Amino acid sequence: MKKAFAIVIVGLVILFGGIFGFKAFVNHMMHKAMSHAPAPVFSVSAAKVTGQAWHPEYRAVASLTALKGTAISTQIAGNVTAIHFHSGEEVHAGTLLVQIDNTNQLAQLATDQANLHLAAINLHRTRRLMATRAASQSQLDSAQAAFSADQAQVQNDRATLRKLAIRAPFTGHLGIRKVSLGQYLTPGTEIVDLQSWNPLHVDFTLPQSDLARLHVGTQMQFTSNATGNRVFQGTITALGSTVDSSTRQIQVQTTLSNPQDVLRPGMFGEALVIRHKLEHVVTVPASAISYNTFGDYVYVVHSENRNGRALQIATQQIVHPGENRDGQVAILSGLKAGEMVVTEGQVKLSNNRQVRIEHSGKA
Repeated sequence: MKKAFAIVIVGLVILFGGIFGFKAFVNHMMHKAMSHAPAPVFSVSAAKVTGQAWHPEYRAVASLTALKGTAISTQIAGNVTAIHFHSGEEVHAGTLLVQIDNTNQLAQLATDQANLHLAAINLHRTRRLMATRAASQSQLDSAQAAFSADQAQVQNDRATLRKLAIRAPFTGHLGIRKVSLGQYLTPGTEIVDLQSWNPLHVDFTLPQSDLARLHVGTQMQFTSNATGNRVFQGTITALGSTVDSSTRQIQVQTTLSNPQDVLRPGMFGEALVIRHKLEHVVTVPASAISYNTFGDYVYVVHSENRNGRALQIATQQIVHPGENRDGQVAILSGLKAGEMVVTEGQVKLSNNRQVRIEHSGKA
């Protein structure tokens, strides 16, 4: 029994040993064959790195604000007795918008005007008597004071009446009416929004690193998805007095014209600040750069002599990309003008691989 068991064990060892031995022999022969096989050549497209002269550009998300804009409200409580505007219309400075009940103030004005008239008569009479020494200086002073007080009261009544007749403080476009006829308004109640549309401010922020290159008068372009591809021209008119301590951004305000009233306050879009000074940069197509958390890189193709043969070898090169413009990326460091970089096919590459350039061009 023991002898039979031993024979089975020996047989199994021989069987599995043969299997694994044969597998190891096959792998060894395959490795030997592959080691003598020529390295694969990968087909790629490449472009030459070129130097270009760019105008420095700074892009930022921007919003539009009106040079003049306010919510029209009342300073004095009262009922609305008349509404003289329609929602959305354009009004000129001084246009009467809403009338607040002024009947009590009109009656008070009539009373104070009568008192002023009487005070004027008394002052005139006292001056005549003073000329004949029939009145004293104190009587004249009292008459003069009474006249001045009544005159000030009439001016106060007229000022109150002007506040009850609410007018447009400047020319602009009205929003949606928010009050109704007969409604009782308290001080501060919003009646309608009034905004001036031309010109407009464009407000945005840029990093503090750009502060030294920003100046009043620098050209700016504004675009918005609400106006398609239309570009609006403007200039920087003011810079913030401080840099935000939490974001390290500087506030920039520009002004642009809006003659056709296409833009509206509150819209957002993209601001593009363009400097006139040219800067020389080297650029590559955006497709040439492989972005990685450990560093962005490109494959640089160079010629190398191996065993008497001139081969094209792709080598990884770490780069520091800068601004992206029209599909071209400025390279701050890592490349020189004239070098050839892979633009298509780098996914299948690894460092120091032989390549064959199927298509080449300029960056």
